[in-house]
Amino acid sequence: MSADIETLRRILSECRTIAVVGLSADWYRPSYFAAKYMQEHGYRIIPVNPRYEEILGETCYPSVSEIPVPIDMVDVFRRPSDVEPIARQAIDAGARCLWQQLGVANERADAMAREAGLDSVMDRCVKIEHGRLFGGLNWVGVNTGVISARRPRVLPY
Repeated sequence: MSADIETLRRILSECRTIAVVGLSADWYRPSYFAAKYMQEHGYRIIPVNPRYEEILGETCYPSVSEIPVPIDMVDVFRRPSDVEPIARQAIDAGARCLWQQLGVANERADAMAREAGLDSVMDRCVKIEHGRLFGGLNWVGVNTGVISARRPRVLPY
């Protein structure tokens, strides 16, 4: 997938039900922080982790294949070596997008998802991309007010 802005914006606009594979119930874990952010921005989060019964007020499922409702996106917080079976489950569940989080990039799972017609994103954070594209970066103290990529001129002293 070319991770261009229009494609990411479309995915995040259309995919409103997100199965988060590897979601932790520990508030300090990146998966929890990202899922809570997305939940607070109107997305339905479906936790997928066999260790828990409930996370963020939602029933937790042991695998994507056991989720009884339609899902739009499968967001993966697992090792790259674990992603291929998850991609297969996402395809079988009728998801529209496989999203591999920062640090997660399994090329075969990406190819498998694309061949099945899913959008596929690798090595990106759904929370960061949402904040970047929909104006939520200020929630994490990144609102600099600067809308330029140009470096400021350094004055010699």
